[in-house]
This record gives sequence, C-alpha cells and structure tokens, in this order.
Amino acid sequence: MQNKIHATAIIDPKAELDSSVEVGAYSIVEAGVKIGANTRIGSHAVIKGPTTIGKNNHIFQYVSLGEEPQDKKYKNEPTTLEIGDNNTIREFCTFNRGTIQDKGTTKIGNDNWIMAYVHIAHDCTIGNNTIMANNSSLCGHVDIHDYAILGGFTVVHQFIRVGAHVITGLGAMVFKDIPPYVTAAGNDAKPYGINSEGLKRRGFSADEIAAIKRAYKTIYRKSLSFEDAKNELAAMHEVCGKIQLLSDFLNQSTRGIIR
Repeated sequence: MQNKIHATAIIDPKAELDSSVEVGAYSIVEAGVKIGANTRIGSHAVIKGPTTIGKNNHIFQYVSLGEEPQDKKYKNEPTTLEIGDNNTIREFCTFNRGTIQDKGTTKIGNDNWIMAYVHIAHDCTIGNNTIMANNSSLCGHVDIHDYAILGGFTVVHQFIRVGAHVITGLGAMVFKDIPPYVTAAGNDAKPYGINSEGLKRRGFSADEIAAIKRAYKTIYRKSLSFEDAKNELAAMHEVCGKIQLLSDFLNQSTRGIIR
C-alpha cells in the first residue's frame, strides 16, 4: 500500500484503505474513513470520518469530504457521509456529513459526475448517474434522483426534491420540487418543457416521450388544480409505464412543484 500513498500524505492508523487506493501529496485521511478498491485521491484533499467511500472513485485535489455539517444545531454527533462507486469528484468540492435531526447521513450513489466547487450539504441524497456542473450547490435535506443534471451555479433550497431525468439551466434557483423529466430554468426556477434529448439518449422510445409530453401538458398547460392533474396522470399509467414515476413523485411532494 505504501507505494501508492505519497510520502507527505497523512493517513490515520484508524482509517481503513484498500491496498489499491492511491493518495496524493499532502492529503489527510482521518480516523473513521473507509475507502474501497482502486479509488484515487489527488493532492491536498481532506477526508474526515465517519465516511465510507466505495470503489473506483476518482477524487481530485483540494476536496473536503466528511466535514461537520454547517448547521448550528450540530453538537458533534457521529453522523456519516457515504459515497458509492465509480464517482468522479472534481476540485474544491465540499460534502458534509448528516445531522441527527434528519437521516444522519449524507449519501452519494454510483456513477455520478460532480464538477468543481460543488457543495453538497448535510442530509442530502444523490442517486445514480447524475451530473452536477461547476458551482452547483445543495442546501440541506435535498434529494437528487437518478440521471438528473444540474447546470452550473444551480442552487437548490433545503428539503427540495429534483426528479429523475431533470435538467436545469445555468444559475437556476430551485425553491420547489422539480418533477421527473422536466427542464427548469430561471430565478425562481420555472418549467420549460421536458428533457426530450436526454430521454432519447437514455433509450426512451418515441411513444414514451410522446406520453411524457402529454403528461407534462396535463400538469402545466390545462390550467388544472394540482389535485386534478394528479388524478388525470393516474389514469395514464396503463398507457405508459413511465408516467408512474411522475405520478408517484407528485403524490409524494410536500413543498409543491415548480409552476
């Protein structure tokens, strides 16, 4: 293991690193950190525990992972950060641990592409195959679902959910839930149709995309109340199974959706 850890790196004896892990110059890995096979860590990174990092991650220089949450209620409880497999985490990212007032864990899934200066606050949950562009930031308790893409400088307010296959524009300010498949932009964020190109790239059929467009019009173009729109979507499930994801998301929304 020693030939893959730079001589200037500081690894606490109570940290658990697979023998294949690489650690760059002047990085610090503290007690309570577990890192899986073939993960690479650049120089000047700081990783604090309790933090678990899976396999095949590429963590670039100057990141801060597992630091205390930026929450005045935090009283040094042993909350956690969990990072899955095959993630790219670019320069100057900051991921904080959870709080006991919520899940106690900040969790990042697998195969995510997280660009420079991204901040993920306490108790956030990131799914799989997401992209977070430079300087996007999540306040506490945010859920980002699979395949969502956040444009640069997107800011998501606390307790918000961003649905699967969503894409946001540059500088979007998100104060309410964004339903699956929707393109959102602006301050505050508004809906601008569905993410058709993204759905095509992920193998959605023309019929499925057409059904999602009809569902979008049901929510946003028919001047229906939120409850009436949910009822219409429920009737569309048999036509296209992809509408189930959208319908379930709306039924679980507690903050309302962007309009």
